[in-house]
Amino acid sequence: MSDESFSKREYSTTTRVEGPIIAVSGIHNVGYNELVEITDPNGNKRLGQILETAHDLAIVQIFEGTMGLSLQNTRIRFKGHPFELPVTKQMLGRVFDGLGRPIDGLPAPIGEHKMNIYGEPINPTARSYPKKFIQTGISAIDGMNTLIRGQKLPIFSGSGLSHNKLAAQIARQATIRGEDTGFAVVFAAMGIKYDVAQYFIRNFEESGSLENTVLFLNLADNPPVERLVTPRTALTIAEHLAFNENMHVLVIMTDMSNYCESLREISTLRGDIPSRKGYPGYLYSDLASIFERAGIIRGGKGSITQMPILTMPNDDITHPIPDLTGYITEGQIVLDRELAQRGIYPPIAGLPSLSRLMKDGIGEGMTREDHAHVASQLFAAYSRVKDVRALASVIGEEELTPIDHVYLKFGEMFEKKFLTQRDDENRDIETTLDIGWQVLSQLPKEELYRMSEEEIGKYYGK
Repeated sequence: MSDESFSKREYSTTTRVEGPIIAVSGIHNVGYNELVEITDPNGNKRLGQILETAHDLAIVQIFEGTMGLSLQNTRIRFKGHPFELPVTKQMLGRVFDGLGRPIDGLPAPIGEHKMNIYGEPINPTARSYPKKFIQTGISAIDGMNTLIRGQKLPIFSGSGLSHNKLAAQIARQATIRGEDTGFAVVFAAMGIKYDVAQYFIRNFEESGSLENTVLFLNLADNPPVERLVTPRTALTIAEHLAFNENMHVLVIMTDMSNYCESLREISTLRGDIPSRKGYPGYLYSDLASIFERAGIIRGGKGSITQMPILTMPNDDITHPIPDLTGYITEGQIVLDRELAQRGIYPPIAGLPSLSRLMKDGIGEGMTREDHAHVASQLFAAYSRVKDVRALASVIGEEELTPIDHVYLKFGEMFEKKFLTQRDDENRDIETTLDIGWQVLSQLPKEELYRMSEEEIGKYYGK
């Protein structure tokens, strides 16, 4: 009997059911991540995948959960291949669940071919360095934390902050300037409430951006194990659009904290040795297997850019999830609770936010020749504002120097005019930089020590 026929044999040897996990004994020639078909006592079929194998035992996680399964009447068939997603460009404009099944009432699209959802890492020597600008229409991002095509730029948020609104706005407004290459958005939401899922669908439909978007929605009441698959199904269609259809793809994933919580839950059931705060020791490598699927292949026309969103537990940026994410990605955009409480949207913190690849994608021919100096001067001036505010809280505003008062007025204008914008306001990069100059013009020219004389003469006070 061939190895393949062994792998596809049906078994009724379930020895343990615990949470979304079952153990099957007496198996032959099965492998890690292999797809499994489970038939429950009522004849209904569910899907799962192998987490680990040892000798003649396989540990299988069930995507739809184990409710109703029994040890005696459950049949298991190993499919002989990993979880594969049928992919096609016709998936644009559609809404799917976390496993890639349509939930918009339309029939499943006919895939051109199937792709392993676990993908293959891009060979580092085949990568092309990210250098081109993606315009999000949001001044705090485009002006000071610019998103570069092929980059991984996460958003660090907190519970109750407006990251869902910001994610929807970026998905609607993101665009490639001055190129004919197609642009698409793949949006994956994990562990969200039903009303939030409806908000995303309605938002994309009303704005007309749904036709260039693929939505994957995993709801809070769906089995947690499905959350482990959702970002990988999203990245699989993104890879097809980018590397087979030559499109530029922006992948937005929210909320990666829900993904990590599911990973912790499954690892506990498996009996893995916990690491920091109970998360598995392989949390870093698992997140890297998702984030490193972004990039540009040298000689190719398409690209994948990622903006994962995560909520920091207790707003703690040193928590393992944001901490490890920061090691893997190229910067972060941090949402500030104090700004949000003052009614500023988007509440993007000026100083903790950073885009490490920004310097390579801005300047003449890409954005504008003064972009780098405007961003640098805004960072420097706003840092001075923070120091002056801290001093004023100790000695009182009346004891501040005249130039300190100027910086206080600059800080207020920066937050109300540059940072603040409507959730339907789409600013091009020229508008963003012009607003930056309007704000900087509140300072005396001698304070603009990061600008050139030519730039001051051309833009100051205009």
